[in-house]
Amino acid sequence: MSWPKQLFHFYLDASIHVALAVFALVKVTSLNLNISANGHLAWFLFFATICCYNFIKYGVEAEKYILVSTSYQKHIQGVSFLAGAMGGYHFFFLSSAIWIGLSFLAVMVALYALPLLPQHQNLRNWAGLKVFIVAGVWAATTVFLPAWDALGLYGWDLWIEALQRFIVVLVLLLPFEIRDLAYDAPELQTLPQRLGVERTRKLGVVLAVFFFLLTFAKDDLTAFLWMTYGLVFMVLLWVLCRTSKNQSPYFSAFLVEGVPVFWWLLCLAFLELGP
Repeated sequence: MSWPKQLFHFYLDASIHVALAVFALVKVTSLNLNISANGHLAWFLFFATICCYNFIKYGVEAEKYILVSTSYQKHIQGVSFLAGAMGGYHFFFLSSAIWIGLSFLAVMVALYALPLLPQHQNLRNWAGLKVFIVAGVWAATTVFLPAWDALGLYGWDLWIEALQRFIVVLVLLLPFEIRDLAYDAPELQTLPQRLGVERTRKLGVVLAVFFFLLTFAKDDLTAFLWMTYGLVFMVLLWVLCRTSKNQSPYFSAFLVEGVPVFWWLLCLAFLELGP
């Protein structure tokens, strides 16, 4: 394998791409709600995402996380520790209100990854709940935290933005659920297991339509919002149409996870080209 391809695989495996998606969605929230972006919060969430996702993927058991078996995992472990140190630096520039919100989200991540519940279960293995928990955590992280950090912003548009974020993340999780259909245990009761691939995609289309229509429920509706949301809606439809059980190894891991980055760049382009 050539070194550019090795580097690309490491970029995906070390959760840097998904961390960039979280960073992008924080920036999208700032642009959509017209609030000042806190650079320390965005960077903290970027580095924290690397740590959390790598812990969930590679080290839900503490001993395994410390005593990794291969040099490749050691490199990922090194990136995780470095990201933890960088995240710790930005953490101390955040407000106490954000610390409280992060504490709640940290508990949710722990319950999701570790068998802390009765009968040694975690939330990840609760039948049918995984995608809804993940979408909820992403919505809280990328919408509520930036809004609360901006002078405790509340209001109707904030709740609509959070609901739309929940829906878009839920839709983007469906290709992963369909991809993993052959490997997921039957007791997980994922949406493709319960509905089948075709009906899961149709559900995604309905959710995508609802995501776009919610834009017009906002009090502060601008051309910037409905045009960017309209283009993201079309991207979601393309993702759902291209989703299958036998997808390219990069389709979900790179293209689907890259949709938030595309959304952020789209917003920046509209602002640059606008009046």
